[in-house]
Amino acid sequence: MELRHLYYFVAVAEELHFSRAAQRLHIAQPPLSQQIRNLEEELGVQLFERTKRRVELTDAGQVFLQQVRPTLRQIEEAVRSAQRASRGEIGRLVVGFNSSATYSVLPKILRVFRERCSDVELVLHELTTSQQLERFHHNQIDTGILYLPVEESSLNILSVLKEPLVIALAETHPLATQPQVSILSLINEPFILPPHHLGAGLYSQIMSLFQQAGFTPKVAQEAILLQTAVSLVAGGVGVAIVPASVQNLQRTGVVYKSMQEQPPEVEIAVVWRRNDSSQVLQKFLQVVSEITDKSGNLGGN
Repeated sequence: MELRHLYYFVAVAEELHFSRAAQRLHIAQPPLSQQIRNLEEELGVQLFERTKRRVELTDAGQVFLQQVRPTLRQIEEAVRSAQRASRGEIGRLVVGFNSSATYSVLPKILRVFRERCSDVELVLHELTTSQQLERFHHNQIDTGILYLPVEESSLNILSVLKEPLVIALAETHPLATQPQVSILSLINEPFILPPHHLGAGLYSQIMSLFQQAGFTPKVAQEAILLQTAVSLVAGGVGVAIVPASVQNLQRTGVVYKSMQEQPPEVEIAVVWRRNDSSQVLQKFLQVVSEITDKSGNLGGN
C-alpha cells in the first residue's frame, strides 16, 4: 500500500463520484478506479458499493475512512514540521551566557530571535567562560556568549561587543562624588575580583589594569557573578572593576565611575562549534549578525 492510495480513497469517499474525484486529484478516471480496486484487493475488503447511478461507502469503507483521515492529517503535519525544522523555525537551542551579557547584548538578541522563531525552545544557562567551554566539549550547549580571548580551534567566534571597564564604589565611599576616579587612588582599597579559573578573559583584563598602574590589588573577596560583586560593593566589602554595561543593573547603594586613565576594554563574542549545521543555530546567528553594527557592537537594548 502506498500513501497515494490513501489520498485516492479519501477523495472518492468524500466525492462519492469517481469522475469528480479524478478531477480533484488531477488524474484520469480509469487509473483511479484501478487503484481503488487494487487497494480493496490488498485490504481484502470492499470499500465501495458501485452501481451505474451512485457510489456509496460500505461499512468497512466508513470505518477505514475514519481511521485514514487522522493518519493523513498527522502525515501532513509531520511534513510541515520537517519543512519548518529545515528552515530553523522549530527545534531547540541551548545557549550559554555570562552574567555581563544580561546587561548588554543578550536581551536584544533574545527579543529579536523570539519574534522570528517563536516556536523554537530556548534553553538558557548562565555560565562563566570556562564553564561554557567545558560544556562545548561535552556537547551540552549549542552556542555561547562569553568573554574573549578564547583559544579553541573547534569554535567559530563572532565578536558582538567591546566595552570599557568602570569602577564600582559604595555610594558612601569618599571618592563617590568624584566625576572620574584614578585607579592609583585605589591602591589601599580592598577589591572584589572574579576568580581566575572561572573567567580568564575578564580576570586578565582587570589584572592588566592593575599591572599597568604598578600595584597588586588587595583581594577582599572573590565573586563569580557580577551582580554578586555589585551587591558586595553595596555592602561595603570593597571596590569592584566591572564592564560598563553592568551600570544597567540599578543597584541601590552603588555608584559607577569612569577611570581617569585609559581603561582596557573587554570583548564579548558569540561562539559555536565549527561542525554544527543546525538550522536553528543558523537562524540564531543570522539574528546576531543582522543586529551587530559594522564596528562589531550591538545597538541599544
